Amino acid sequence: MPNPDVVLLTKADCHLCAAARDAVQRVTSGLGLGWTEKSIEADPALQERYAEEIPVVLVDGIQRDFWKIDEARLTRVLQKALDG
Repeated sequence: MPNPDVVLLTKADCHLCAAARDAVQRVTSGLGLGWTEKSIEADPALQERYAEEIPVVLVDGIQRDFWKIDEARLTRVLQKALDG
């Protein structure tokens, strides 16, 4: 089974994004996973959908958290995805 696709949606001048980056990095590195960051500013559909919720963590395309990332919850979601 492939590893879960973890994406952190961000935007410029987002005061919560740095903490979210750190949280996602801690969780994914602890599980041996990678992740990507994507700015919503380059995608009008993402801007419209997530403008008020940034930062957002998507796992396999499903929104799992926003604003303040709950590391315990993200770990559970990713562990469940890894366990299949």
